[in-house]
Amino acid sequence: MKFNEAEEAKIDELYDWFRQNPKLPKEIDRILLKRFYICMHGDINGIKKLIQINYSLRNKNAHIFLERDPTDADSKQTFDYADLVPLPGLTSEGYKVSCYRLIDFDPAKVNHTADTKAFFMVSDCRFNMYDGGSASSENVETFANGEVQIFDMNGYTLKHLSKMTFSTLRVYMTFLQEALPVHLKAIHIINCPSYLDKVVSIMKPFISREVYKLIIFHTSSLESLYEHVPRSILPEEYGGTGGKLAELKAQLLMELSRKRQV
Repeated sequence: MKFNEAEEAKIDELYDWFRQNPKLPKEIDRILLKRFYICMHGDINGIKKLIQINYSLRNKNAHIFLERDPTDADSKQTFDYADLVPLPGLTSEGYKVSCYRLIDFDPAKVNHTADTKAFFMVSDCRFNMYDGGSASSENVETFANGEVQIFDMNGYTLKHLSKMTFSTLRVYMTFLQEALPVHLKAIHIINCPSYLDKVVSIMKPFISREVYKLIIFHTSSLESLYEHVPRSILPEEYGGTGGKLAELKAQLLMELSRKRQV
């Protein structure tokens, strides 16, 4: 969507309110502010409440949201053994898709808190950018209508599961369900393991009924995934034409590094 003059004026007002609020940072990217606006359908009071929840959770969990660097040793380890990649383009419904998978299956590499920190670094980086489908459209004022996540369970074992920290999981799920400036539309779990019931039993207490309804388990093949996410968006590793995950990841890491310099 493109903001009209009246909407831009509301963003100006929200920006001034944000900067004058002593409980909030001194600055916020205008793109991110527009995401909050879209998420709450222009409801100013709702926008302010969501922003306050978002930053309150960040301040209470500084070890995940504030004390971070995409180039430090922990983050580098996460990015070396896992792909956390937003995919180019949008679905026919206007949804943005992100893909998460292991590329090194060694459970010793897992650091749940550092991995969660990296996840939110990637999210924050993308939320401060438009949702254009290519480099040529990255400055076009395009916002997705919702978020779709794909979690590839290939390589996950019970040893990986044992490295999970419940306090970190609680922060992750709370932020995902209560503080994101976007609407979560679907969570696709692919390459489901035989112990899927154990994963669900651990996660379910932290997931709201509404979010649980968004989870789709693909237990046989990727054919059922193609019914929801077009091949034009999916990377080559999943039978798509959206490029190679390694190349998309390299672009993401460059952007993370660039934003670190700002």
